[in-house]
Amino acid sequence: MLKLRLKRIGRKRSPSYRLVIMENATRRDGRPIEEVGYYDPISKKYKFDSEKIQKWLKDGVQPTQTVLNLLKKADII
Repeated sequence: MLKLRLKRIGRKRSPSYRLVIMENATRRDGRPIEEVGYYDPISKKYKFDSEKIQKWLKDGVQPTQTVLNLLKKADII
């Protein structure tokens, strides 16, 4: 099953995340199918490609709860 989830990047104690499409069995920092945005929790900045996200959601990709909250905040869902 494909998931829309966060992939952690950045240094220790300075996290940053990429919003990616991945198989749910792959590890958190594994190779994604596609990257569709990023989120920086320290500065509260985010940028999502809403067209790609809408296309993947129509194809049946399931977002995680955290990603769902971020997409609601960004008015994508």
